[in-house]
Parts: sequence; structure tokens; C-alpha cells
Amino acid sequence: MSEWLAMGGHGFYIWGSFGVSALFMIVEVILVMRRRRSLVQRLGRMIRMKAEVSE
Repeated sequence: MSEWLAMGGHGFYIWGSFGVSALFMIVEVILVMRRRRSLVQRLGRMIRMKAEVSE
């Protein structure tokens, strides 16, 4: 098992690459969720403003 994890002496680089990739994927999901929430709020404000102006 430890030989498999070591990956022929390159385990640090391989597992480090997997870790960094996973971190970036998680951060990307969080950023997309934040951008979506911000966009929905901004669109809601625009719709309310348009409704107030047309009254």
C-alpha cells in the first residue's frame, strides 16, 4: 500500500497535484455560487426598480 502511495518516488508530486486540483475545483464551485447569488439579487433589484418606475 505504501509503495502504491509513493508512486515510484513521485507520490508527493502526484498527490500534491491532485490536492491542488481538488482545492481549485472546490473554490470554483464556491465562487460560482457567490456570483449566481449576487446576480439573482441584482436582477431582483432591477425588476423592483422597473416596477416602481412604471407605477
